[in-house]
Amino acid sequence: MAIWFHSEYPGFDIPQKRKLKRWISSVIQEEEFTLGNINYSFLSDEELLKINLQFLKHNFYTDIISFDYSNENIISGDIYISIDRVKENSKEFKFSFNRELERVIIHGVLHFLGFEDKSKTQIESMRKAELKCLLLLNTTN
Repeated sequence: MAIWFHSEYPGFDIPQKRKLKRWISSVIQEEEFTLGNINYSFLSDEELLKINLQFLKHNFYTDIISFDYSNENIISGDIYISIDRVKENSKEFKFSFNRELERVIIHGVLHFLGFEDKSKTQIESMRKAELKCLLLLNTTN
């Protein structure tokens, strides 16, 4: 199975694709799941807003939308990320662009692994899981 990255954002290319793919795979394995097919699409705010309106009926900007097609323990899905939101969030939270991008990339996978972020407690658990995964990225070659 595989992970694909597609950039539809002008001038943006995904940095260190191989390393990110190994990292995402290792996070999935660490949680005792199997990698299926995960497609990442990197878009503008406006493109992601269209998806948000069409499929979720939400009329607001967001950094990520994930559609989970996982089956039992095989993790699969589509993840759409707004590069505009990642840029804004990196400034707001005082992280580098790449670090915020990595956080959002793994955030979608964590949803597929069962993490939610609707309540305060769930958000805290999600943030802890993101941090754990980001630390794992530092050890991935």
